[in-house]
Amino acid sequence: MIDTLTVSTTGPGLYEFTREARRFVSEAGVSEGLLTVFVRHTSASLLIQENADPDVLADLKNFFRRLVPPADDPSMRWVVHDTEGPDDMPAHIKAALTQTSIGIPVSQGEMMLGTWQGLYLFEHRDRPHRRQIVLHLGG
Repeated sequence: MIDTLTVSTTGPGLYEFTREARRFVSEAGVSEGLLTVFVRHTSASLLIQENADPDVLADLKNFFRRLVPPADDPSMRWVVHDTEGPDDMPAHIKAALTQTSIGIPVSQGEMMLGTWQGLYLFEHRDRPHRRQIVLHLGG
C-alpha cells in the first residue's frame, strides 16, 4: 500500500500528521509490517516528537533557528546558495541535520509509536508550502 499526503504549511514549524498516518495504516488492513514515511522535499524534514506539550515544538523550532540562522545573519556570510532567498540554504542545512525518511513498525494493525510520540513534518522555509509525504506500508 502506498499513498501521498499533502501538508500545507504557513512557515517554519512542526506540523503533525499522526492522525492521517494512523488512518492510512488502519485502512491498509496490514496487521504486521513496516510503515515508511518519506518527505519529497529538500528544505523540509520529518520528526517523531512529543505531541503532548506544545512547548517542546516551540523550543525545537527556536533551537534550530539559533543553530542555523537565516543566510542574511552575519554568522552565515559563508553561504553561497541564496537563489531562493535567505531562508533557503539554512532550510537545506536543517533538513540535512534531521531526516527525510522514518520507519515505524506496525503490529496488530497499529503503528508502534510510544504514548507521547507523534509524526511531524518539520517545515524549514519562511513562506507557505504544500509538502508531499509518501506513506508506504509493507507487510
